[in-house]
Amino acid sequence: MRRLTAFVSALVLMLCAGGAAAQEWDDVLARARGQVVQFNAWGGSVKANDYLQWAAETVKARYGVELKHVRLADTAEAVARVQADKTAGRTKDGAIDLLWINGKHFAAMKEKGLLYGPFTQRLPNQRLVDTAGKPTTVDFTVPVEGMEAPWSMARFVFVHDAATLRKPPRSIQALLEWARKHPGRFTYPRPPNLLGSTFLKQALMALSSDWSSLVQPATAENFDLVTEPLWPYLDELHPLLWRGGAEFPFSGADERQLLKDGQIDISMAFSLLEAASAMEAGLLPKTARVFGLDGGTIGSVNFLAIPFNARAREGALVVIDFLLSPEAQARKADPRYWGADTVLDMAKLRPDDRRLFEAIPVHPAAPAPGALGPALPEPHPSWMELIEKEWLRRYANG
Repeated sequence: MRRLTAFVSALVLMLCAGGAAAQEWDDVLARARGQVVQFNAWGGSVKANDYLQWAAETVKARYGVELKHVRLADTAEAVARVQADKTAGRTKDGAIDLLWINGKHFAAMKEKGLLYGPFTQRLPNQRLVDTAGKPTTVDFTVPVEGMEAPWSMARFVFVHDAATLRKPPRSIQALLEWARKHPGRFTYPRPPNLLGSTFLKQALMALSSDWSSLVQPATAENFDLVTEPLWPYLDELHPLLWRGGAEFPFSGADERQLLKDGQIDISMAFSLLEAASAMEAGLLPKTARVFGLDGGTIGSVNFLAIPFNARAREGALVVIDFLLSPEAQARKADPRYWGADTVLDMAKLRPDDRRLFEAIPVHPAAPAPGALGPALPEPHPSWMELIEKEWLRRYANG
């Protein structure tokens, strides 16, 4: 009898908690109606911009929330603006309500108290996120702790035109050997562009025998020792690059254009579906394909965060929850609309929601499951910051 009473009591408490959460979310929806959400996000992708326009139209029609995409060339612009508000004591009515961030920007904002939260436990769709099989609870080794919501998976990959390069190099050392035989046919975006910096981290991980230091913050004492193998490699590689390493493309889009124009044979991206997505947009030839390295490549997650002084806080919560919905995640995973791997756990979805993902056409340029090898963990963000500074010191002037 006591067991039955305890079970009934637990069930009542669970139902009450669920009812309270539902009521709280209804209150968020009510306060969000009529708000204008200033979403500061990278604006360098036509597909991403079009996707956000679709999202804006949808949340406006359903929730009465106006979503405005403030297109950034560099997320650092928005971070600096929030920091300026904090320094000036502007604790409310900030100009930025929502941010697309990860890595060093999240680490800096979290450390300096520039973020609102924790908030993810308030989102109904957060329960659908894969928190076991995907790195959605850490950002470049820094615990998220509810201060940002995962948006999509990112995977560092290389891209080639299979019609002109049938067998691409499958390791960092093999890339150097290939470049010796094909000078001028490879390059990477100029750091601190995120793609270029990730290539440097990928090379360092491949050249290092011990990664344990990379998951800890970099220090003045260990930086030179840990990065020692990287600089001789780059010294040898750079004269073999496009334009002899005297110039570098400024972005992934610039490098992709070089591949499309036939000036180089290998580019890089952050999506398993980069070739498929770019092909659908007419940005790469039909024979473009992605490839990984034999030991795997770096994988991470893109996140959404709310600044500490956001004006439209409730509207931002509603937008994030919608972007985590199976509907929005499935559309984002479709290379016709974007082509970014979902953060959701398929086992947590209802059958109708799983079918949204199952209905996405299999693209001929999409890699087979597991074909790219394991996803490697991102180093601590402090490594990227110091590597970028050292790269600029050594190579910025060609």
